[in-house]
Amino acid sequence: MSILATGPRYGCDAWFHGEFSVTQTGEVGEAAEATHSRKPRGDAAVTVARASRDSAAATLARERIVVLMLASVQFISIIDFMIIMPLGPQLMRKLAIGPQQFGLVVASYTIAAGLAGLVASSLMDRLGRKAAFLGLDAGFLIGTFLCGLAPTYWTLVLARVLTGAFGGILGGLALAIIGDVFPDERRGRATGALMSGFALASVAGVPFGLYLGTHFGWHVPFILLGILGCPVWALAVWTLPPLRDHLAKATSTHPLRVVFETFTQPNHLNAFALIVMLMVAAFTIFPYMSPFLVSNIGMSEDELGLVYIAGGAVTLFSAPLIGRLADRYGKLRVFRIVCPLSAVFTLAAANLVPVPVAVAVAIMAALMVCNSGRMVAAMAMITGSVEPHRRGGFLSANSSVQHLSIGFGTYVGGLIVAEAADGRMLHVPILGLVSAAATMLCIWLAGRIRPLRPTAEHHITATEALAAAAEMYDAAEPVEACEEG
Repeated sequence: MSILATGPRYGCDAWFHGEFSVTQTGEVGEAAEATHSRKPRGDAAVTVARASRDSAAATLARERIVVLMLASVQFISIIDFMIIMPLGPQLMRKLAIGPQQFGLVVASYTIAAGLAGLVASSLMDRLGRKAAFLGLDAGFLIGTFLCGLAPTYWTLVLARVLTGAFGGILGGLALAIIGDVFPDERRGRATGALMSGFALASVAGVPFGLYLGTHFGWHVPFILLGILGCPVWALAVWTLPPLRDHLAKATSTHPLRVVFETFTQPNHLNAFALIVMLMVAAFTIFPYMSPFLVSNIGMSEDELGLVYIAGGAVTLFSAPLIGRLADRYGKLRVFRIVCPLSAVFTLAAANLVPVPVAVAVAIMAALMVCNSGRMVAAMAMITGSVEPHRRGGFLSANSSVQHLSIGFGTYVGGLIVAEAADGRMLHVPILGLVSAAATMLCIWLAGRIRPLRPTAEHHITATEALAAAAEMYDAAEPVEACEEG
């Protein structure tokens, strides 16, 4: 029975099972072909079926561990990036710096991440995914420890530059690994699970880190993040396959030409345009929502934590669900449904009047669900549109574009918004209109992205087909092995 799937994930099957040699295309070696060409009969068929089920279960378990590890790294890196902002008042007080200097602490991470992403876009596809991931994660953890040990303002800025240079690329490389390990029909839910790291960071990580920083000093959250990251790094050493299949198609082209090719491929440009507009849509308004909720709506600073907790909690469940819906009904279709909902809730949040805290929290939580949902569908589309041997470089460049777009969106929002004499935020409804317009433009941009066409290279084995089918059934309903009559 011949079953087709897209994506090079099956080139790693030998590592997952400890069996068979594997070629770049994911086809098993001649010995494996000979084994599968002999049709089992009688007790032998039962034995093969049982072995297939056991192997499928082991494959699924290993895939889940890979997703858990990647989501854990995402969780730690997101907290490292986000925690610096709520710690701002304490940093300004302890380091005797002003708002402008504190802005440099925040911006140093994003600028370093963006520039490092441009460099990495020419190098990532020349390295094995595992080696690159372990090296970047180690550099990120060293930078995080240095942030916690920084004694002065400038040492903190330098530590943030180091952390951003490594941590800013991790997200793109994690998506490249998802693209290599998981076939297209399961890539959406894997992306959703990876995105859940953001929800966990919002609902648990940032509030807890803020509590530690407030009661024990701003150094403590960074040191704790570094400690938590060490066993996750060790898990990556054991869990990740080598993921070197893409190297067979890597060229000896000069790195600058690789960057040029990355940024001149029509499909890449369409994907970059979508990412830029998504980031502009989000960060034109989101950085200014906290002061708006406090000064205009009447929430206290302590109540702001409820927004992170509620939004993160619902996103924790919605992101994987939207990933599954994208796999089932089509990524573009789901994206085009979520985007208008996101625009509606953006306008609702930007035009809030003094309301009960529960109402404001509910609207902000709905906005976070829509924003994360559109990113899940968008990144699943983008990942599946890039050729496997270009995916690492593209996603590193994409991470760079994303970081720089965040800075641009925040800058544009700052040009529009203003502060009244009584402290209220002015022109926030205009921010909402700009954000909603950018969101609706994303619907058209997403339609310009062309997914890769399935090819004869993308065969899967019977064991892998059982693994894919098993995820669609309840655990109490085992999938029986079958053979073509």
